Amino acid sequence: MSAQHGFIFPRTELGGASILPPMPWHYSGDLLTVEFRTDPGRVRELLPEPLTLVPDDMDPGAVAMIFADWQSCGDDYSELLDPVRAQYKEAFVVVRCMYNGTVYSRCVYIWVDKDFAMVRGHFQGYPKKLGSIWQTRPVTVGKAGPRLAPGGKFAGTVAYHDRRIVDMRVTLREPSDTNGFVNGHPMVHSRYMPRIEGDRDAYSELLTMSGRDVELGQAWRGDGEIELLPSPVEEVARLEVREVLGGYFRSVGTTFAGGTTLEVF
Repeated sequence: MSAQHGFIFPRTELGGASILPPMPWHYSGDLLTVEFRTDPGRVRELLPEPLTLVPDDMDPGAVAMIFADWQSCGDDYSELLDPVRAQYKEAFVVVRCMYNGTVYSRCVYIWVDKDFAMVRGHFQGYPKKLGSIWQTRPVTVGKAGPRLAPGGKFAGTVAYHDRRIVDMRVTLREPSDTNGFVNGHPMVHSRYMPRIEGDRDAYSELLTMSGRDVELGQAWRGDGEIELLPSPVEEVARLEVREVLGGYFRSVGTTFAGGTTLEVF
């Protein structure tokens, strides 16, 4: 029997059919963010043990809704010459939590529009689903887009199973030192897979990760608007928007090369 190769399924003798190349993975993209405040109890219900809310003085109900227009590739950069394998969009919801006295960011919902990005996210612990994500792109010439300047208007939308679940808008006001505070910590994620018998998990683990070789463009802040819409197959609308804290735009680049297991259950 011949050996099989490939980072993840499908593994074959040549290894060229794997949906993902081996790490590291490089990312460059534009992030559009609205931060808002919700009932901390709605954040708590999305945190599995042993994760807990951040303390009251750290704004435990703070949430970030982030849209990202990405280009990504492996270490041989081959995807950049076959852009259908490099370009994708995603939208995700981030909260903060505590683990062993340390503050982490945690992605609690996320939608993506390419299969390779969804599988890569599952490997990393992101709860990715396939959806339809659209995001306004900035321009430097012409009138068919906003400029990164005061008054620039951006929007993002998410649909899942043909139902619109997120509407978001940002109007830029001024340069900023950051693009928010909720998504500003190492990530803590859960990876698990039920046993084929279905009676318990075959594996379940808590892990942390962060990027390396991070490059940040000039951040902009402004006014944000967001609407989370009900759906029979989603629960994001339970994060009811009590107060919008602000809107942001920033271009970012980073590399993912692995994480660290914190606990195995």
